[in-house]
Amino acid sequence: MRGWLVFGSHAYLAHGPARGVGATGSSSMLIPFSMKNCFQLLCNFKVPAAGFKNTVKSGLILQSISNDVYHNLAVEDWIHDHMNLEGKPVLFLWRNSPTVVIGRHQNPWQECNLNLMREEGVKLARRRSGGGTVYHDMGNINLTFFTTKKKYDRMENLKLVVRALKAVQPHLDVQATERFDLLLDGQFKISGTASKIGRNAAYHHCTLLCSTDGTFLSSLLKSPYQGIRSNATASTPAFVKNLMEKDPTLTCEVVINAVATEYAASHQINNHIHLINPTDETVFPGINSKARELQTWEWVYGKTPKFSVDTSFTVLHEQSHLEIKVFIDVKNGRIEVCNIEAPDHWLPLEICDQLNASLIGNKFCPIETTVLTSILHRTYPGDDELHSKWNILCEKIKGIM
Repeated sequence: MRGWLVFGSHAYLAHGPARGVGATGSSSMLIPFSMKNCFQLLCNFKVPAAGFKNTVKSGLILQSISNDVYHNLAVEDWIHDHMNLEGKPVLFLWRNSPTVVIGRHQNPWQECNLNLMREEGVKLARRRSGGGTVYHDMGNINLTFFTTKKKYDRMENLKLVVRALKAVQPHLDVQATERFDLLLDGQFKISGTASKIGRNAAYHHCTLLCSTDGTFLSSLLKSPYQGIRSNATASTPAFVKNLMEKDPTLTCEVVINAVATEYAASHQINNHIHLINPTDETVFPGINSKARELQTWEWVYGKTPKFSVDTSFTVLHEQSHLEIKVFIDVKNGRIEVCNIEAPDHWLPLEICDQLNASLIGNKFCPIETTVLTSILHRTYPGDDELHSKWNILCEKIKGIM
């Protein structure tokens, strides 16, 4: 089984069959994060919260009950923006339903197969940290370590994860690298890193592959789009492997509890995993607006660094193939320059010119292009041959989006 995982500017190639996540006992105490105990978070809130006393002395371990990537990324934003982390670090544990997550400065058309993602209902998210692209599913654990800027230490966090894994399986060969990855057996990446450093707060997040679907991962993180020119951060492939391929007992639940236990011991705090609902405004005031922003087209696609598409494709005409040339400049996710050239004996020049002019200013998006081309289609009623050629051209154009 081969697949690609990308994070922290590195893509990882997965081998071996995907495995299901097994249930197991818990060594960490799970506490629902209700109003009854939400003071444990709000006492750190930078905005005054009347009625809550500062009872937290050292730190928190949080785990999301949601598998929605936008809500979980919003938790990262909220903690980074609103919590006082001085002497009170936070570990946030979360998993997502199938999602491709790109780095802050990446181009999704370069990084993944958007057409396949749309067909399979896989979400696309852009995080606020840099680095490369990663595929999330329920077989992958996300760990976010929050500290003050001064206490930010990626290597220490990774060493903590290594200790946690070896506490469960002492003979496991896992090492942190100078590039802040975790290697299994000296060659397979099981974790990649990205981070965000603010004025006062910082976070380091990493993936941890337990039983990710390697086949799906491979298909989704292979871009089919040709001719893209961009200065966006590009991901680099490498080999990866699931922990459960090495040891079937290393389920997500086992690994989560091991990491929580090691984190609690290292920071001398109670080994309690506090379950949180990332949509609860009573605990996280304003968090849903953060989640909505992360879902917008303007954030996910519109923040893509400027790029161009210089490609061509062929169409069948009278038992021969004709070349259609396409050049498009895209800025802020919208088409800035558009030049589609088709042989005028196949499609009249005026129709190509009309299509070019109509696409400028529109989103580089197949849905919006479908609406636009449908409107233009109606300007030439009754010409079935022309409509057929028009449909072929429009489907080809949407295929590069």
